[in-house]
Amino acid sequence: MNMDFGIFTFGELSRNISTGSTLSPQQRLKEIIELAKLAEQAGLGFLGLGEHHRRDFALSAPEIVLAAIARETTNLRLSTAVTVLSTQDPVRLFQQFATLDLISDGRAEIVAGRGAFVDSYPLFGHRLEDYDALFDEKLRLLLELRDNAVVNWQGDLTQGIPGMDIAPRPVQDKLPVWVGVGGTPASFTRAGRLGLPLFIALLSGPARFRRLVELYRQSAAEAGHAAAGLQIGAGGHFYVAPTSQQARDTFYPYYRAYFEQNMPRPVDHFPRSTFDEWTEPGGGLLVGSPQQVIEKLLEIRQALGNSRYMAQIGLGGLPFAETARSIELLATEIMPAVNREIGTSGSGAPEIRATP
Repeated sequence: MNMDFGIFTFGELSRNISTGSTLSPQQRLKEIIELAKLAEQAGLGFLGLGEHHRRDFALSAPEIVLAAIARETTNLRLSTAVTVLSTQDPVRLFQQFATLDLISDGRAEIVAGRGAFVDSYPLFGHRLEDYDALFDEKLRLLLELRDNAVVNWQGDLTQGIPGMDIAPRPVQDKLPVWVGVGGTPASFTRAGRLGLPLFIALLSGPARFRRLVELYRQSAAEAGHAAAGLQIGAGGHFYVAPTSQQARDTFYPYYRAYFEQNMPRPVDHFPRSTFDEWTEPGGGLLVGSPQQVIEKLLEIRQALGNSRYMAQIGLGGLPFAETARSIELLATEIMPAVNREIGTSGSGAPEIRATP
């Protein structure tokens, strides 16, 4: 089975490393639309947009930007990366994505998560003490909305819905809902128990997540789902250039800027030695030559059995031209080479059966 490839961005507004100026949100959003068009032209399969509620990000309403991209593309699947479901109204979210699905002729998806950034909790009147409970209940409500045109619902942290129509309905019979996870075992267990596809943010090397994926598949099997058939996606920070040295030297200043400006807890200094270590085999940072990135993607596939990889592009104010070249190399050199290797050697996830 081939691996699908795509890109995602949070739309960060990092200061220019030379001038200290920043792109306006308007400029950044126009760039994102152009990058989406480039991704489709290059043959990539999907695009994800993050959701953040700070002035250093341009994407607080990814659904609207995805709708604009839907009118500029014909094949690209359109998703969030991620929707902070804990602070959303699941009814409104479903309606927005059902509408996006209608506009895009059936290309919409949701990747739902709790969010590493917590700004939306006080902004929308939610308590951080309910961080996990909000997500759990709202995810169950979202699935109820997806699966039923008329919904009866009574929740503790969500509104009651007394047998009401849920409209519009999407083109797809079941709007795809993925669960976005970091490294919390309970999140993997919940996704498996619900039989939902999993998207893993690889903030470290894939070896750390191997046991968590086993836990996910085991939980799915115990709940009666066909665990081997569940999709797993993975994604992380990405930049590729013709040579390893060129990739590292070009990308490091921007990656440092991202860590110093745009992380949930910015750092005072991100050293080059740490950056170089993370780009080595086994590390989670996919920065290097096409061949180095190919080898890392095959490591990830072997460890996780993932059917998708989503590259986070344009970090730290990386110029548009550099980002575009990186996307082209991903599509024209890396994607076909990885899929040739998968087709030759095979690299699927083993089936894990429920313990009697």
